[in-house]
Amino acid sequence: MISQKARYAFKAITALSETRPDECRQARDIAESEQIPQSFLEQILLELRRAGLVASRRGRDGGHFLLRDTTEITFGEVLRLIDGPVAPLPCLSRTAYRRCHDCKNEKSCVMRRGFGRAYNATLEVLERTSIADARNDDSELDHQPIAAYAARNRQQNRKVGTRRKAGKR
Repeated sequence: MISQKARYAFKAITALSETRPDECRQARDIAESEQIPQSFLEQILLELRRAGLVASRRGRDGGHFLLRDTTEITFGEVLRLIDGPVAPLPCLSRTAYRRCHDCKNEKSCVMRRGFGRAYNATLEVLERTSIADARNDDSELDHQPIAAYAARNRQQNRKVGTRRKAGKR
């Protein structure tokens, strides 16, 4: 799961993307509208500024604004910026690779293969999906994989329960 800090960063970027290009939004306005603690938001905005995603302007009409178009800001970029490496195993990380301390052979590691497939699929979507893509996508999220997993789990639990009952007789 992503951190609360990353969730807030996405909310802040989305809020800034809803302003006109010549406008700024003050941190307190974003904090209030997005229900983010203001001091925490200010820390996040500082990180986004350092990374070149956001800038700020002082003065009466000052505030924060995006430096790049939302079509150029991907979920993968923001997630990596805020939460660090997104790989589930250190040996899969593209930005912070480390060999797993208990791995004898990466080429034949079952965990690396299994998690590698899931990571590659996730990373492809994260790197390909921009903030603009997500904002403009009004389709419903397909939860079929989750539903299929839950159904399979229920079925397996019934089988285990049946075996337990049979063993007690």
